[in-house]
Amino acid sequence: MGGSLVSDWNTNESMQEMYMFETSQQIEMLETIILENEKTNGFAMSTINEIFRIMHTIKGSSAMMLYENIATLAHHIEDLFYLIRSENRISVDYALMSDLLLDCIDFIKVELEKIRNGDSLDGDSSVLVEQIKEFQAGSMKEPEAASHYQATIFYEDGCEMENVRAITLIRNLKEVCQEVSHVPEDLGDHELSVQLIRAEGLRLFFSTERTYEEIFDVFMKASFVQDFELKEHKLPADSIVEASENKELGGKPSEESNLSSQQSMLSVHVSKLDQLMDLVGEMVIAEAMVTQNPDILGLELESFQKAARLLHKITGELQDMVMSIRMVPIGSTFQKMQRIVRDMSKKLDKEIQLSIVGEETEVDKNIIENISDPLMHLVRNAMDHGIESGEERTAKGKTSIGNLTLEAKTAGSEVQIVVRDDGKGLNKAHILQKGMEKGLVHKPESEMSDKEIYNLIFLPGFSTQENITEFSGRGVGMDVVTRNLTAIRGSISVESAEGVGTAITLKIPLTLAIIDGMNIKVGSSCYTLPTVAIREFFRPAEQDIIIDPEGNEMIIVRGRCLPILRLHHQFNVDTSIKMMSEGILIILEEDERAMCVFADSLLGQQQVVVKALPDYIKSTRNINGLAGCTLLGNGSISLILDVGGLMDGSKAEEIIQA
Repeated sequence: MGGSLVSDWNTNESMQEMYMFETSQQIEMLETIILENEKTNGFAMSTINEIFRIMHTIKGSSAMMLYENIATLAHHIEDLFYLIRSENRISVDYALMSDLLLDCIDFIKVELEKIRNGDSLDGDSSVLVEQIKEFQAGSMKEPEAASHYQATIFYEDGCEMENVRAITLIRNLKEVCQEVSHVPEDLGDHELSVQLIRAEGLRLFFSTERTYEEIFDVFMKASFVQDFELKEHKLPADSIVEASENKELGGKPSEESNLSSQQSMLSVHVSKLDQLMDLVGEMVIAEAMVTQNPDILGLELESFQKAARLLHKITGELQDMVMSIRMVPIGSTFQKMQRIVRDMSKKLDKEIQLSIVGEETEVDKNIIENISDPLMHLVRNAMDHGIESGEERTAKGKTSIGNLTLEAKTAGSEVQIVVRDDGKGLNKAHILQKGMEKGLVHKPESEMSDKEIYNLIFLPGFSTQENITEFSGRGVGMDVVTRNLTAIRGSISVESAEGVGTAITLKIPLTLAIIDGMNIKVGSSCYTLPTVAIREFFRPAEQDIIIDPEGNEMIIVRGRCLPILRLHHQFNVDTSIKMMSEGILIILEEDERAMCVFADSLLGQQQVVVKALPDYIKSTRNINGLAGCTLLGNGSISLILDVGGLMDGSKAEEIIQA
C-alpha cells in the first residue's frame, strides 16, 4: 500500500507540474494576443477562435485538477467568445473587453502562484464572472433557436476504457449543448457498455444553439476518436429508438489523435537540465584531471594525446549541446513588459510606444529568471519620470507619443540589454546635489565624470523624486536592479543627454555554469580570472611604477593611469614574489573601467566549472572580490575572482570613450 501511495503522489505532482507549465504558457500567450489586438481596436475572427481554444483548454485542464475557481472563470470567458464569434453578434466595446480579460488573466496568475507556493486556492472569481455576464448582456444578442443533432462515434482500436472516454466526451458536450442523451444509456456497466461502443459506436442525441462547425470541432478535439458522424435532424432529441438506427460513418479521424503520434517535442523539467549541466561540469573537471595528471607530464604518449584530443572534442560538443538546450529567447521576458507599459500609460495618462529589438537573443534560463525584476524597475522608472507628458513633449518640439525601446544583443560571452527612452534625460546637477545631501559623494565634483555622477542613481536609498507615487519616490528600485545583476555576475551602466533621453545597458553572462578562465598563481594559492575581462598582461620595470601621495601604486599604460592591486595584499597570501619585475601585471577591463592586478605568474587558460563558495566561508571570511571556486585538473581548488568586486574596492580608472 505504501508503494501505491508514493506512486499516486508522484503522479499527482507530475500532473500538477504539467498543468502549471501548460496553463502558464497559455496565459502568457493570451495576454500577448490581447495586448497586440487592443492596438487595432478589434479582434480578427482567427484571434477570437484562438482565445476560445485557449480558454477551452484551461477550463478542461483546471476542471480535471479540481481547480474549480479557475475552471468556472475560464468557462464563462469561453462562453463570451462563443457569442462574439457567432453570426448574431452586434457591436463590441473591445477596449472594455480587453480590460476585463486582463483582469481575468491577473486573477488566474495569482491562483497559479498559490498553487506554485502550495497555498490553497481561495480566490473568489464570482465578481469577474458577474462582470463577464454584464458585458455579455450589454453587448450581445441572444442566439437563434436550438437545432437538433445526432452523432455516432467510434474510438481507436486498443485505446481501452471506451466507456470512461465516452463519459468525458458527454460531460464536455453538456457544457455547450442541451438535452444530451446517449446509447448505451448505462455507461457505468463497464463490460457491457464497452462491448456495445466497440460494436455499434457511441450514439449521441442533443440540441444546441451552436453552429454545426462548432459542434464538429468538439468531436475533432476529443481524444482517441477514430471516426465519427455528425448529422442535423428534425426529430426531437428524445426520439432515440427511431433516430439511432442510422449507423453510417462519415466523420474524419481525430486531428488530435494523429498529432499525438507525430509529436516531436518533449517538455523537460528545468531541475533535470540543472542536474545534467552539473554532470557535464564534473566531466569537464574529470577530463582536466586525466589530461593534466602530474604522473604523465613530460611523457611522450602519442596514442594517449590522440585519445585526449578526441575526449576534449566530445566533451566540448556535449557541453555546447547542453548549453543550447538551456538557452531560451529573451523575447518572452520582453513581451511581459508590454503589459506594464499598457497599464502605466493609462494610469500616468501618457501615450508611450514600446519597441522590441533582438527578441530572438538567447540566454540561459536561470539568468532569464533573474532579469525580469530589473527590467520591470527600469521600464517603470523610464515611464514614470523619464518620459514627459504629451503636453511637455509637444512644447519641446517632440512627438506627443513617447518612445521606449528594449534591445538585446550578443557580444562575445555576454548579452547586452539596453533600455532606451527619448524622455527628458537625467539632470546631472540635480543628481549630484542629491548625492551630496545623502552623503553618497566622496570626492570633489571636479574629479567626477558624468558616468560616476549618473551611477549614483543605483546606490541604495537614492531618489530624486520629491513626491512619493505609486511607481517611484521611495528610494528603492534602482539599487534592486544592481543587486539582482550582481547575483548573476552582471553589470549596469547608464548614458544620458538632458532633453534627449537615457539609455541604460545591462551586461549579463550567457551562462553561470562554465566560463573560460585564466589561472594565475599567488604564493602557494591559485586564482582564476574570467578571460573576457583580461585585456593584456606584461612584466613591468620597477621604474615604471608610480606612487601617489596616499601610497597607492599606479602605472601609465598608453596614456592611461591604472591603479595596481597586489593580490597577495588583497587576500593576505604569503609569497616571495614582491618585486614588480619578478611577477606579472594583468590589465582588467569591465563596465568601462580598468585596473591592473599583480600576481606571481600565469598557469594557463582553461574552461572552469563555477562552484558557489561554501556557506561557512561566506559567514566567517571577507569574500569581497571572489565570485566562487573551481576544481583544477590536478585536484587543487582555485578561487574565481570577481573583477567588478575588485574594481569597486580600488580606484579603477574609467575608460574615456573617444
